[in-house]
Amino acid sequence: MKSIKKDRKFGKSLAECRICGKHSGVIKKYGLNYCRQCFREVAKKVGFKKYM
Repeated sequence: MKSIKKDRKFGKSLAECRICGKHSGVIKKYGLNYCRQCFREVAKKVGFKKYM
């Protein structure tokens, strides 16, 4: 039996990281669309500050 891929309109499968293309752990807030790992690398350039 052949599996047919369903066209998605919303959900996790549509959100992918701008840099690496991963679908897991994507931060969509504020339209960032970076995965967690890539966000850590780019956060300061984007304007986020890390507080201790």
